[in-house]
Amino acid sequence: MDIELWVNSRSYAVRTDVRRTLLDLLRERLHLTGTKKGCDHGLCGACTVHLDGERVLSCLTLAASVSGRSVQTIEGIAAGDDLAPIQQAFIDRDAFQCGYCTSGQICSAQAMLAEHARGDLSAESFEQTDVSVAPDLTSREIRERMAGNICRCGAYANIVTAIRDASGER
Repeated sequence: MDIELWVNSRSYAVRTDVRRTLLDLLRERLHLTGTKKGCDHGLCGACTVHLDGERVLSCLTLAASVSGRSVQTIEGIAAGDDLAPIQQAFIDRDAFQCGYCTSGQICSAQAMLAEHARGDLSAESFEQTDVSVAPDLTSREIRERMAGNICRCGAYANIVTAIRDASGER
């Protein structure tokens, strides 16, 4: 199948098998290897990317389904040599150890901050009575919103702190 898509603001026209995942297309065909293949079952979050601004698990997304759409990977988050605030916060707070999950954590955190800013509720904040304001970005709120991203090294405390720093709520 022939597809066209935008990846990190660059247009690509690619021929792909209809069974190929977005993750495999990114890594094997477009050579964007920052997105990692962790479990390949949608359980770990290492493959998280943005699809039209929303976070998705690229190992569960068929490449054929993204034709005409925009994908952002970890390689597209920084503006040239200037790191995005979430990337800088991960460095400042040492929010990674082995680094394998970091690209998925950063992509998920950036999308999560956008979800929070627009007032999307999570399981943690669902019961709040005033839905006209975004819920407080507490450590529990961050942990709930990031629950789909696993860090085998256990850097969760630093990840939460980095996200709070990037959100401006510290």
